[in-house]
Amino acid sequence: MASTVTSESPGTPVSSRPGYGQLLRTRGAWTFLLPGFAARQPFAMLTISIVLLVQHTTGSYGAAGAVAAVTGVSLALFAPFTGRLADRHGQRAVLLPGVLLHTLAGLSLTALALADAPLWALFVAAVPTGASVPQIGPMVRARWGVKLQDSPLMTTAAAFESVTDELTFVFGPLLATALCTAIDPAAGLLTEAALTLVGGLLFAAQRGTQPAVGADAGVDGHARVKHASALSVPGVRVLIVAFLGIGAVFGGMQVSLAAFSESIEEPGLNGVLYGTFAAGNMLSGVVCGAIAWKVAPRRRLVVAYAALGLAASGLWAAQSVVVLAGVGLLVGVCIAPALITGYTLVDGLVPAGARTEAFTWLTGAVALGQAAAVMVAGQMEDRLWDGAGFLVPMGGTLLALATLVTLRSRLSPRVVSRTVARGVGHRVPVAVD
Repeated sequence: MASTVTSESPGTPVSSRPGYGQLLRTRGAWTFLLPGFAARQPFAMLTISIVLLVQHTTGSYGAAGAVAAVTGVSLALFAPFTGRLADRHGQRAVLLPGVLLHTLAGLSLTALALADAPLWALFVAAVPTGASVPQIGPMVRARWGVKLQDSPLMTTAAAFESVTDELTFVFGPLLATALCTAIDPAAGLLTEAALTLVGGLLFAAQRGTQPAVGADAGVDGHARVKHASALSVPGVRVLIVAFLGIGAVFGGMQVSLAAFSESIEEPGLNGVLYGTFAAGNMLSGVVCGAIAWKVAPRRRLVVAYAALGLAASGLWAAQSVVVLAGVGLLVGVCIAPALITGYTLVDGLVPAGARTEAFTWLTGAVALGQAAAVMVAGQMEDRLWDGAGFLVPMGGTLLALATLVTLRSRLSPRVVSRTVARGVGHRVPVAVD
């Protein structure tokens, strides 16, 4: 007779329809959620704080954007190594020196900018500032993975984290802008450094929920798998390319919406238009997490990117505020399912002992795609026609879609099997997902 083996994650109640209420009742979740939200808030303040400070001291948006881009590229390149160190040595061991280094680097960059240091000195200071950004979001996602394991609540957790990230990127820039304009141009970056230090230390203090070092033990609890980089998993490499496309949407939208607002002599509309785009992302993320999906994540990811590419293709043709707001809202709605499904796939692709690194590769890919898109879209707006920058989100998502369609077989989850005893003296091999 056939046999089926299922497992439920400890501390997670069983439900046929996973939801946010059930997710937030997971034992111990609030001990890392609240400190994690506080610790990731500075991440959304960093770029705009650098832009406003450097523009004030140099008088050039070009110089300010260049310094911010160096920070973003440094973050993208170093974040995966931070994640791998966290998987090998524990999140706390990486966070404690990391938040101290980031605080010192941020203070150094502030001091150099206020001292009218040459641009090359700001570039030098921007490298450690970006490289040491604490990867709180990926670390929170890794903690959810430990808590939920193979529970259907993993999709809900990915959606919850996507909404949390989007809330961060709504409030963070607003806070930084208010500080820089109402108090002092350096206030945003100083506050970012202080919040990183306090929030990071509070999050690091939550030892009980961090993934154990060498968490990918064998099913018998004794055999252990040798540490390998998450980048060695083919599916992770495919997702990195896909997430570059999402970064292209964020970066292209930021520059192009600002340029559009300037072209119609209504710069104040930039915040409204970007807020509409972000609202679509948040609302879609909430809905996506509340759905009990029956379609496989790999298929959902391809469909989500197809919808995102189609929506982004309409941006460049929008000629009025109302139309652009509507298309921007639709683009935002299509981003959340792609992000959430991508993060959900990591759980099946990567061993537990490499998940923090995998999440940081994806986060770094978004940051790298955003930095590249900001530079390309800015050049296109300056050298071509008004609205040319909107071609960047379209191009980035269509290239990502082509990669996913071509390499979708690489996104198949790892197959784990073991032998289950049947009766006395007989063992029948049974596949366990």
